[in-house]
Amino acid sequence: MILESIWVVLAVFFGIIALVLLVKTILMKKSAREIRGKMPEIMNTDTNTLIDISSGDKDIRALAADLNKQLAALRRERLRCSQGDKELKTAVANISHDLRTPLTAICGYLDIMKNVEKSEKLSGYLDIIEDRAALMKRLTEELFRYSVIVSEDSELQTENVVINGVLEECIMGYYAALCEKGIEPSVRITENPIVRRCSRADLARVFANLIGNAVKYSDGDLEISLDDGGVITFANHASMLDGIDVGRLFERFYTVESARNSTGLGLSIARSLVERMGGVISADYSMNILCIKIRFLR
Repeated sequence: MILESIWVVLAVFFGIIALVLLVKTILMKKSAREIRGKMPEIMNTDTNTLIDISSGDKDIRALAADLNKQLAALRRERLRCSQGDKELKTAVANISHDLRTPLTAICGYLDIMKNVEKSEKLSGYLDIIEDRAALMKRLTEELFRYSVIVSEDSELQTENVVINGVLEECIMGYYAALCEKGIEPSVRITENPIVRRCSRADLARVFANLIGNAVKYSDGDLEISLDDGGVITFANHASMLDGIDVGRLFERFYTVESARNSTGLGLSIARSLVERMGGVISADYSMNILCIKIRFLR
């Protein structure tokens, strides 16, 4: 009897321990689910919300406290980076704006000097100065446009736009420049109207930047297409590029070695504009062919 009583006591004791452990495990799993459920919202939204759990377990609450400390540090770092990025954008906009006025004045004085009698040698020097000043003015304008585009204060004006027409107009506008570079574009545009909600002016700027990119990098060909699904494709042979270049083409200020007269902002501007309008832009390089595709949501 005594032995049986001992076994009963032990069974009850271990049963209680097992029950306590089971309850503790259930509560810990519940707390873990709470943390997992709250983390995505906290990480993906700009909020000061912290993790608050119902568990009374000191280890779980200590874990939540440590996570909250890391979240607070992450928010401070994110805020610092955001403020630094805003300050950089403002500085770029101010610098490019300040450069535009003196460059315009320099170009004006150069025009006046062209009409003044001078030696052939001096004329040659003035031509060089004029070319450099014109290049600086163009690059400054491009930098200023980029700073305006990426500014959070700039408002996007959208409307229903027939992409076919905008693309055709841009091709016609750059046809002379393409021919001057020996590029005869091959154009295939669907006859079905492709209508998307976007900014007509920004869409035209995207197409202009991509055609300008072809003028810089093309080996002498350019294929432009718009299919029934609304996918816009720009493709050309570009032997001067490689996989690394293509992977960085959309980065700010990145240029390949042969494009020294470029800010490297053309495709970065195109990407910013496309993404602001809810579209997707991608680049692929295979068999020496650079292929850039754009798609806008219906």
